[in-house]
Amino acid sequence: MNSRRSVPAALIVAAVAWGGVAAADMSRNVIAAFKGELVITKGELPEGKSDKETIAKIKAERLKEVTGEAKSEVTSWLFHYTAFLSKTGATDLTMEFWNDKKLAANKRIHGIDPKLQVLSGEIPIDEDEGLTKGTTYAVKLVTEKNAVVAQTPLVMK
Repeated sequence: MNSRRSVPAALIVAAVAWGGVAAADMSRNVIAAFKGELVITKGELPEGKSDKETIAKIKAERLKEVTGEAKSEVTSWLFHYTAFLSKTGATDLTMEFWNDKKLAANKRIHGIDPKLQVLSGEIPIDEDEGLTKGTTYAVKLVTEKNAVVAQTPLVMK
């Protein structure tokens, strides 16, 4: 009976890990180089043989725009993010997409270890959630108290 219960539990853990938040293991120098920045990439961040090489590789992989995929009449985007938090302590954050001074969309990120300085994961979002193809957004990671802990400009193509 116990083995039957452990399989669904393992599936739940795997599902949470797939769509959830991961901590990136990086040196203090790399973290300091990107502190307060939200780095958007196609996948996990690259590593170099030294901090200087790692920083250069991250800058080379960083995306300024994300190309969406048309699904029916709606464009959707899926991208990887790494947030180099300017302030730790939050267990929940919101990724906000700002167009000028107007909030266009947001996504909640739950279950964060409050001690983490670097946060990594994937975000799926689509036009039905408020984004518009061809628009540049200020993407901000915000605490419950509206403190911006990481940000970047991003064009949704």
